[in-house]
Amino acid sequence: MVPAAGRSRRFSTGRVVGVLLLLGAWDSVSALISYEIPEERAKGFRVGNVVVDLGLDLSSLLERRLFVASGTGRRFFEVNRETGEMFVNERLDREELCGTLPSCTVTLELLMEKPLELQRVEVVIQDVNDNDPAFPTNGMKLEISEAMAPGARFPLESAHDPDVGINSLQTYELSANEHFVLSVQTREDGSKYAELVLEEALDREHERTLELVLTALDGGTPARSASLPILITVLDANDNTPQFNHSLYRASVREDAAPGTPVVQVHATDLDEGPNGEVIYSFGSHNRARVRDLFSLDVVTGMLTIRGRLDFDDTKLYEIYIQAKDKGPNPEGAHCKVLVEVIDVNDNAPEIVVTSVYSPVPEDALPGTVVALLSVTDLDSGDNGLVRCEIPSGLPFSLTSSLKNYFTLTTSTSLDRETVPEYNISIIARDAGSPPLSTVTTLRVQVSDINDNPPQATKPSYDVYVEENNLAGIAILNLSIWDPDAPNNARLSFSLLDRGHQTGLVGRYFALHPDSGVLSALVPLDYEDQREFELTAHVSDGGSPPLSTNISVNVFVMDRNDNAPQILYPRPGQSSTQTLPRGSGASHLLTRVVGWDADAGHNAWLSYSLLGASNQSLFTVGLRTGEVSTTRPVQDIDPAWHKLEILVKDNGEPPLSTTVTLTVSVTEVFPDAKVEFPSGSAPQEQNKNLTFYLLLSVILVSVGFAVTVLGVIIFRVYKWRKSRDLYSSSGTSLYRTPGPSLHVDAVRGGLMSPHLYHQVYLTTDSRRSDLLLKKPCAPSPMGSLQNTLRSCDPTFYRQVLGAESAPPVQVRDSFSINIPKLYTFKLL
Repeated sequence: MVPAAGRSRRFSTGRVVGVLLLLGAWDSVSALISYEIPEERAKGFRVGNVVVDLGLDLSSLLERRLFVASGTGRRFFEVNRETGEMFVNERLDREELCGTLPSCTVTLELLMEKPLELQRVEVVIQDVNDNDPAFPTNGMKLEISEAMAPGARFPLESAHDPDVGINSLQTYELSANEHFVLSVQTREDGSKYAELVLEEALDREHERTLELVLTALDGGTPARSASLPILITVLDANDNTPQFNHSLYRASVREDAAPGTPVVQVHATDLDEGPNGEVIYSFGSHNRARVRDLFSLDVVTGMLTIRGRLDFDDTKLYEIYIQAKDKGPNPEGAHCKVLVEVIDVNDNAPEIVVTSVYSPVPEDALPGTVVALLSVTDLDSGDNGLVRCEIPSGLPFSLTSSLKNYFTLTTSTSLDRETVPEYNISIIARDAGSPPLSTVTTLRVQVSDINDNPPQATKPSYDVYVEENNLAGIAILNLSIWDPDAPNNARLSFSLLDRGHQTGLVGRYFALHPDSGVLSALVPLDYEDQREFELTAHVSDGGSPPLSTNISVNVFVMDRNDNAPQILYPRPGQSSTQTLPRGSGASHLLTRVVGWDADAGHNAWLSYSLLGASNQSLFTVGLRTGEVSTTRPVQDIDPAWHKLEILVKDNGEPPLSTTVTLTVSVTEVFPDAKVEFPSGSAPQEQNKNLTFYLLLSVILVSVGFAVTVLGVIIFRVYKWRKSRDLYSSSGTSLYRTPGPSLHVDAVRGGLMSPHLYHQVYLTTDSRRSDLLLKKPCAPSPMGSLQNTLRSCDPTFYRQVLGAESAPPVQVRDSFSINIPKLYTFKLL
């Protein structure tokens, strides 16, 4: 044995052996590293630093949630996330893990999140010489005939050592004696067994029994051993022994063979007669303990049959040793070997292990986003152990494999949480056996919401009709808005925006509840004040960034009969005395009552009626026209004065009304008046003439205004060019004789504010002029052009407006530019 201190660096404890395999097909699995540690290490024993060996970032180890996954289901190893050291977490017994396999390797997966990454690590468990060799029995008895010739071989019980390699059973030793020597043989699997070889013939009369000791030694340092006492009884001679027709038999059997299934029949013959020639069969001493549990042997026929359940994954080949003895006295045995090959049967369904799941998945995840990592195992071999996985078609996911027995579930198309918020994905693992076996596991993948839908309304605009004089604070509309996103992103908030020419008015008349979307009128509305409101409801959701929608709301105010008719003519409060020439005939138009109602529609339809009169039979009022006329000729006996009370009523519900009182004076008829106004047509002609004069006045005023504006523009351009020429002119004559001044109103001309009137006098070269400032003057409260002109400069007032006869007005707080040559300006 090589001491531990002298082992090569490759076998030193917790040292990295190196990178065994580079996997480039899948960027989530980077490399395979391997460590070697002895078995039976205490908990906390350091294996190696996976962060250093894998080139990982130690600072991000805690955030990425590194953990160790093992296919055995037991957590033999853990990783310290603060240092990156991998240590033993549970007792490691190589014999328990791997049995008699020459190499014991534990495969681990190091999983990290954010981003999802898988690293494979192999830990080779080195054997430690911690088991003594052991014999199946406490002692062995042999019966050997004295007639046995030298060179005869006698198989001995085989010792079993669970250790492997150099620590396993290496040799046997026999205690010193005169007749026997020990021959150590090697099986096909490398294990050792011993045979007792007769070197010198026995003499029963000299020595009836022999006591020997067989010692089994392993190769450990120090070596471990076990002893088996052997009692040899010397028998009398039976000179013929059974002989097998084959020294080696081969057979194969399916692992699912039922108990009682025949495997092979061995046959041996003995030339002796009688009991000495009758052969019986039994298992040899070299067989392992499990052989007697799994197989049975007919002692008479030599038929080997199945007794227990075979398992290809446990043992693929059995070596069975059978001996044959006759029934004669002092029988001698013959031995043969049977090799039974176990044929694999597809009796293990694939097993799916979900290593990691990324759920919920954002609905805006790009195609190719890894959703889950799966590992699939099948204990069968060959085609029976080849596994393929699939998922149902029609799902926005795909299942791919870039590493044997590992699969990745990724998104194949974009997701939409509003359409499908959750997927239950059935993953089917099926092997290639005949018939194939399959396993189904369901993976639940949720889709997380992204604010990708703005608020939605049933219609883009609303028309709301509200009667005027409504109660303050009454709800007039409930906006029907929804958002298909998740609750947090679908939390709606409402607000009102001004629209059109009503900027600033919306907040005084209406309010929109920020949470419920209920539109309320804050004050009573007045149809006569404003008949229509154009509002914009702004709805935004609670996402980040938020999405919003604007909805047009048109509020129409409906009229109510809340205004009584008003009298336009005759004007209320003024005396209205109408003259009626005596002798006027029937239907003589006296006057006309003109009424007006601020309401609209039917509520503004007016009707006129005579409510009261001193003489009801003389006068009548047109129902719709309001014309007051006579119903009969005026007679001489009619009184000279009449008082009429006329009722003006609208068509509302309930109707409102007002009254007007007329005084009628009956006068004598003058011929001149009759000639001048025949048949009462003078008022109509007078009205026509008045209309003509009004139109003519409007036209003249418009033309005069246009001419004035054009003159001001020409004057301003001329003065701008003149001032530019003054600045560019020669400086030989800096002062000139001032001429007559022309005063221009700078306030109404747009040159300065009306509250900053000052007077300044400039020479031709205004850069060398002196500025005389006076206190500001207050503009005319009426703000009219005429008042401003009069308050500033009487000369300008007379020259511009032609008001030469206007009285002189003292100029206060004026600001004028006095150009010595010709001009004096009032400037701002």
